Amino acid sequence: MDSPNSLLRPVPPEELHDLICVGFGPASLAIAIGLHDALSNSSPVPDLSRGRYPKVAFLERQEDFFWHAGMLLPGAKMQISFIKDLATLRDPRSQFTFLNYLHKHDRLVSFCNLGTFLPLREEYQDYMKWCASFFGDVVSYNQNVVEILPQQSQIGGSKVEHFVVKSQDRSTGIITGRKTHHVVIAVGGKPHIPAQLPQQLPRVVHSSQFSRAAPKLLEDQNRQYNLVVIGGGQSAAEIFDNLQGRYPNAKTTLIVRGSALRPSDDSPFVNEIFDPDRVDGTYNQDAQSREAAIDLDRGTNYGVVRLELLEHIYAKMYTQRLRNPNGNQWQHRIVTDTSVQSISELPGGESVRVFLEAMNDASNSGGSTETFIDADAVFVATGYSRNAHEDMLRPIEHLKPRPNGHSTQWEVSRDYRVQLNGHLASPDVGIWLQGCNEKTHGLSDTLLSILATRGAEIVDSIFGLAGSPVKGTRYSNGFVTPPEEGL
Repeated sequence: MDSPNSLLRPVPPEELHDLICVGFGPASLAIAIGLHDALSNSSPVPDLSRGRYPKVAFLERQEDFFWHAGMLLPGAKMQISFIKDLATLRDPRSQFTFLNYLHKHDRLVSFCNLGTFLPLREEYQDYMKWCASFFGDVVSYNQNVVEILPQQSQIGGSKVEHFVVKSQDRSTGIITGRKTHHVVIAVGGKPHIPAQLPQQLPRVVHSSQFSRAAPKLLEDQNRQYNLVVIGGGQSAAEIFDNLQGRYPNAKTTLIVRGSALRPSDDSPFVNEIFDPDRVDGTYNQDAQSREAAIDLDRGTNYGVVRLELLEHIYAKMYTQRLRNPNGNQWQHRIVTDTSVQSISELPGGESVRVFLEAMNDASNSGGSTETFIDADAVFVATGYSRNAHEDMLRPIEHLKPRPNGHSTQWEVSRDYRVQLNGHLASPDVGIWLQGCNEKTHGLSDTLLSILATRGAEIVDSIFGLAGSPVKGTRYSNGFVTPPEEGL
């Protein structure tokens, strides 16, 4: 098997970097791969003042590479084709394709025998971790980025010439500042628990922590727990199903605001909205038309469940109905058209009370008319917020363009570059946002589908190396191709 290495080289923290990526999840990993492949494939760029490796660093809050570790459930499969990996759609010849990963692990033929385009989520996490291992020299884990500061030239300059990215080591508490011309913020979503629910109660757990928290909260697999899941999407359905196998004697209740669990639409024509070339059309629409189009397509990704899992759950519910027509006595129930108003901890701290409100008197597929449920644990699958960049960028809010004298929201160009006030920031500095641009770039922005192509777009926007169809500002110092090295 290959010894992990890449064409990216580590540099001391005190040196001025060309690029710092905040976060090292799939989005930043795709950028690292795109930059490596661009350096290995491109011809030397002419008319450079000097030739050198780009000075890059990746800062990751977690202690190692993990992707949705809290939802790596046994048997859970990917919802997109393995062809939409971190490289194939950009360059099928890249050594970072999923097929090459299988080849290097001597599983290519065996995977072919499965006859599927949807690998296990566990295997896809291992694929991405294998890719990440090649870039260990340029990744600093356990780093929590706290702020991004603007820096002007020390020789009387009036414009911001670089940024200082400050991060705190989560193990030692030491804060380190790294200077850079360019910053990519790709920190993923923050787990979202609705405001009316407790944010810090130990027995109220967001789905992102499910597989880690459940064994600690619920240690006895044979106990008759009373468990509640909140949500109507894929994660809620997976947790509801998983709990029934993990705790065979437990009662489980799935609470859904809508009238039913609904299937995701992954039919071929609809699936084209996730094609990389669709981003151009989405971005170029006027804001009102774009918002309407995104709302129309939300059924592909939000509050929906893959049909295979829906049918599996329905079959189990039907078996209960076969054995006992009284839905109130079922071990597993789905309560629809119901919202959760609040959750309070009961005396002793060993359970909580979930207060319910029916949204439609004729509802409740499980036949429930109760106003509360006492539970040993509540698992909340209510999605993620995508605004972590706002706190990081607060120290540079004065760099926002201010039309008519009024501050605006952070705006991004088609190449994901944040628009800065050209009178205050040098054209050789820039900030790019990843995974928080759904309103401008479409539903694929938070997903894995376009990472290979988007990674190349970012590389081209910053360095002008990837040959991307999206042309951004080339970095004025440029780079030459380093000596060829195999993976």
